[in-house]
Amino acid sequence: MTGTTGDGRATLDGHDARLLLALAQDPRATVLALAEQVGLSRNTVQARLAKLDRLGALDTFERRVDPAALGYPLTAFVTVRVVQRELAAVADALDRVPEVLEVHGISGPEDLMVHLVARDADDLYRIAGHLLAIDGVERTSTSLVMRSLVGFRTAPLLRRLADGDAAAPVVHPAPLPSRR
Repeated sequence: MTGTTGDGRATLDGHDARLLLALAQDPRATVLALAEQVGLSRNTVQARLAKLDRLGALDTFERRVDPAALGYPLTAFVTVRVVQRELAAVADALDRVPEVLEVHGISGPEDLMVHLVARDADDLYRIAGHLLAIDGVERTSTSLVMRSLVGFRTAPLLRRLADGDAAAPVVHPAPLPSRR
């Protein structure tokens, strides 16, 4: 059964992993359908889902919408150097920018990694200027995404846990052919 680590983070067992994998494959599945798929009772599945939600293991129930479908086909990652005492205020200001999808605190010479979208190059220029105008932002560096190669996913991790092999080494694919 799901538990917590000493620092309060949720830990999952194989049943949880199979349940979450089934839910990831069909987010609209009913509790009964999930129970049948993973071989647990409906009440057990309902209790596990409630506990996973309560412990914060279920990040969000929001469906991922392709920003391009909303008129935002450009994706960029912007690293931001911040005056340290202003970090919280900068994060709050970034949270108010609609085009900002995610903000992560990072290690290294920069402080934040901002994932954002834009309608076109002019819109990206406008957004970049807005980020630079935020009090506490010292500098930014923008990288435009040319193509998404591997999207956000947790299914491989869930499969590993469901198979009882949480500490298995990462399986690397065959090397790409050289480009000559």
